[in-house]
This record gives sequence, C-alpha cells and structure tokens, in this order.
Amino acid sequence: MNNSVQTIPLINLALAFLPVIVVLIIVWKWKLGYTTSLFAVFRMLVQLLLIGYFLAYIFETDHAWVVVLVLAMMLFFSSWIALRTISIPRKVLYLKSFGSIALSGGLILILITQGVLRLQPWYLPSYMIPLAGMIFANAMNSVSLAGERLEAEIKRNVPYEKARVTALQASLIPITNSLFAVGLVSLPGMMTGQIVSGVSPLIAARYQIMVMCMIFASAGIAPALFLVMVRSHFEDNRNA
Repeated sequence: MNNSVQTIPLINLALAFLPVIVVLIIVWKWKLGYTTSLFAVFRMLVQLLLIGYFLAYIFETDHAWVVVLVLAMMLFFSSWIALRTISIPRKVLYLKSFGSIALSGGLILILITQGVLRLQPWYLPSYMIPLAGMIFANAMNSVSLAGERLEAEIKRNVPYEKARVTALQASLIPITNSLFAVGLVSLPGMMTGQIVSGVSPLIAARYQIMVMCMIFASAGIAPALFLVMVRSHFEDNRNA
C-alpha cells in the first residue's frame, strides 16, 4: 500500500470552510446567536494550528513530566468546558466535573496504554496524548449533556432518581449512535487516518475497536460519576 500522506495545500484547505460558512449563514438567519458559532470556528482554527506546532515538539520529548503536564492541562480545560451548558456557577461544580473526568478517563487511559498497547516507554507521547484527547473529549461531552439534561429535568420538578436516569440516557445517545453506525455509515477518524497512511484495514480495524471501547466507557462512566457527585447541588438549587 502507498504509505505517503498527501499534503493539503492551504488554498485547497480553504475550500473546506465553504460549507462552514453556509452553516454560519443559517445560524445568523435563524437568529441562533451566530457569534458563538463564529467564535468556535475561529478558536478551532487557531487551536489546531498552534497544537500542530506544539505536538511536533511534544512527540519528540523524552521527559515523562512534559506528557503528564499536557494531560493535566487537557483535564483542566475539559472539566471547565463540560460545565458550559449548566447554569449553576462553574466554580461550584468544577471539582465534581474534574473528578468524574479524571477518575474515569485516567483509569481507562491506563488500561488502554499499559494493558492493551503496553507502550514503551509508558508515556510515549505520540500514543498517549492523542488517546487521552479522545477519552477526555468524550467524557467532557457526556458530562456536559448529562448536566444539561439533569438541570432541565430538575426544573420540571422530576424526582432526582428519575432525572438522573434520563440525563445518563441522553448523554449516551451520541456514542450509542456511533456504535451502531461505525463500519456501516462511517469510518471513524482514527481508522480513516491509518488507512490513508497505508496501514492494513485489518490492523486499523483492531485499533478502532479499541478506540470505540474506550470512548464508550469514558462516555458512560464519567457522566455517571458526575451525576452521583452533583446530586446535593441540584437538589439544593431546586429547594432554594
């Protein structure tokens, strides 16, 4: 197989923003607050350009503390962003968010990198950081969805136990849909990247199975822990 990866010229990359502009126009026309979407796209562009240069250095490092520092930053930001959809002040729930993502994501990351892949060295940046990113991002999204739904249910005076079940169910919808669709509707990013890079589809499939297992686990355990940890805050907020 061809092991070369095609370089995308910047002018060609610009074409990818055409449908993005269409979405922004729709959001603006429908008065959905286009500034948030515009800022999100701009921030994505800046962050990915910066991280491209940053990772080029990180992947060459021989120092475990550098990788640990990067993982800590990922946890810090993902825990903060996860609370964006909840009206309760972030500073009140931050430790709960951080604890749920760090505990679930950390244990899953250790299992995958040290049990499944058995990385040598254990902190191998080119594997550790991308895998941690996938785990923490999915945990973050699920915590965000669970928190938003829990708050909505509590405001409707739904008992906490029932609201918690509904919230967890809602948080699992995206990853559950992905499990049903993978291989039939979509080829996930990691598998596609490996195939484009020349890796055998059979090997790429094994890696993708590993990835789907780890993101399903993180998307289920993190919100479950979060929902348990924040019970008193939401019940107090309802009684206030």
